[in-house]
Amino acid sequence: MISTFIAIAVLLASAVLLIALRPRAERDIAISARAARITGSMPVASTDAPDAAAALAAAEAVGGSMIQAGYSVETVQDVLRDIAHVNNLPESEVLVFPNALLVSARGQGQHRTGAVAGADGQLLLSQIDEVQRTVDAARTGVLDPASTVKRIERIRDMPPTYGRVVRVIGYAFLSGALSVLLGASWTGVSLSAALGLITGAALLLSERVPRRYGALITVGIAFVVAVVVFSLLRAGWGSGILAALLAPLVVLLPGALLTTAVLELSMGHMISGAGRAAAGAMQLVLLSAGIVTAGALVGVPDFDFARHPDLLGPVAPWIAVAVFGISISVHRCAPRRAIPWILLVLYIAYAAQVLGDVFLGGVVSAFVGALCVTPVTALVARQPTGPAALVSFTPAFSLLVPGAIGLVGVADVLGGDRAAAASLVATLSTMVAIALGVLAGSSLSNRMRRPAL
Repeated sequence: MISTFIAIAVLLASAVLLIALRPRAERDIAISARAARITGSMPVASTDAPDAAAALAAAEAVGGSMIQAGYSVETVQDVLRDIAHVNNLPESEVLVFPNALLVSARGQGQHRTGAVAGADGQLLLSQIDEVQRTVDAARTGVLDPASTVKRIERIRDMPPTYGRVVRVIGYAFLSGALSVLLGASWTGVSLSAALGLITGAALLLSERVPRRYGALITVGIAFVVAVVVFSLLRAGWGSGILAALLAPLVVLLPGALLTTAVLELSMGHMISGAGRAAAGAMQLVLLSAGIVTAGALVGVPDFDFARHPDLLGPVAPWIAVAVFGISISVHRCAPRRAIPWILLVLYIAYAAQVLGDVFLGGVVSAFVGALCVTPVTALVARQPTGPAALVSFTPAFSLLVPGAIGLVGVADVLGGDRAAAASLVATLSTMVAIALGVLAGSSLSNRMRRPAL
């Protein structure tokens, strides 16, 4: 009951704040002056002669960076079509996949075609924010193609906002905070933070490892975490440490990937949607393989994954949301000016989910959370210091934890548990609910050209 009142108060306070804030002017105005000072770029005019080669290079650079940032194929296609039109190449065609794109720049007798493969690694939140600024400028003609390519190159070379040690510590706090939201005891929170420290260090070290070894790293991390948790469970530490099995693996859970897959399938992008779904399912299988192997080695005690006792009181989760927001901002290197906005979006997401769970149930609460968060991120992106919608949406999405139930379900399947079907059905329902919530909320965010995915 206390948590419900807090959720209502948070939503009311957030609504007042968003209404009171004066909507920002379009980002293009600020970018225009900035781009002119930094790059000497002149806005593209409708009377300019088209340059298919230059426009193609700009589309390849922007499209490749957006794919690496995690935007959906629908959003990437819309942006690249806008870039083609603003550069007087209205006949251009674009074909986007989750890890590649094909662009054909055509118009006024010119025709150039190019293909780009997705780059390895994931962009940091600070890089994603700059990519969105460049997208806003390029799609409206504020940046010419040559300046667009140069800006993307500089973004790829941006150093992380925080050092490696600070990012690892941030992941430890992230893991501990998430364990509070999953119902851990103080012992479970401490264990989650310790395992998060190990996982965070392993994730940063893995950035230098070739992508072909990624599967081994995923299985290895899940195995180490599960061995520790299962061993302590057998030693009698109690169910309060169960959250430590999932919290340190939050970054590896493919919740965003699977939800984007459902979203793209619902919009008719069959190839990309099916590809993302297969990749997300494989990631779950790898994580589950590590957990099942650990269980076979040390033995799994009889306990219920679905049981999340409220051991720390109704106020603790609300404090954990703030810790989680700051920690994930540090670990993913969000711009410092974006942290207050990220916290605002996180509290709105969590409050909406709490109220949705009270009145509508667990699965529908995921829909409510996604429905509320998507337009809010677009409104935040219009503020003078607001980050790109994807920057504030990514941490909020992690609170919904759609992959956690699926991880348990796949682990049960591999372990021969007949009850696993219920977990997998719940995961599928949650993914569909979140995707529908994002799709419904996108009607406003896309109108403001601030897509969350």
